[in-house]
Amino acid sequence: MSCCSGRCMLVFLCTLQLLAALERQVFDFLGYQWVPILGNFLHIVILILGISGTLQYRPRYLLVYSIWAAVWIVWNVFIICFYLGVGGLTEDSDVMTFGISMHRSWWREHGPGCVRHEAPPPGAPPPEGHAYISITGCMLEFKYLEVTHSAISIFLSLLGFVCACYVISTFAEEEERCKY
Repeated sequence: MSCCSGRCMLVFLCTLQLLAALERQVFDFLGYQWVPILGNFLHIVILILGISGTLQYRPRYLLVYSIWAAVWIVWNVFIICFYLGVGGLTEDSDVMTFGISMHRSWWREHGPGCVRHEAPPPGAPPPEGHAYISITGCMLEFKYLEVTHSAISIFLSLLGFVCACYVISTFAEEEERCKY
């Protein structure tokens, strides 16, 4: 693989990750999940840094991107464990919202085929804007949608990490050749 094709591949991978992060950001905003919103925002900023570092021959930018790619992989492994309930984690906790709201994954109520039913509570009416709901008919549980999205993010980040390491090494080789 030549340096140019490595750079093109890295820009392509960063662009795919950017599109996936923007899509994820939208649905995390819809679900008021504040921790993922902040993570996605930082991920978007570093992806832009990675793209500009690739196009401007800035190995330090790519180093930041590659370190972030490793952190992003760990974050997405956490998300997978969170939604699958591994290690005592549970999707019913308020971890993703900083405990300031009762909102959950947007996909919980709006997944493919899901039908949302609001039910009046027995006794006293709930506070304004609150209702008991039940979800039926989902073709795929929301947690599997979240897990799939995280798995795709892991795959793209892993490819981006490897590609960034390659491009950094080719930048270093070009610098060495230019010295002599």
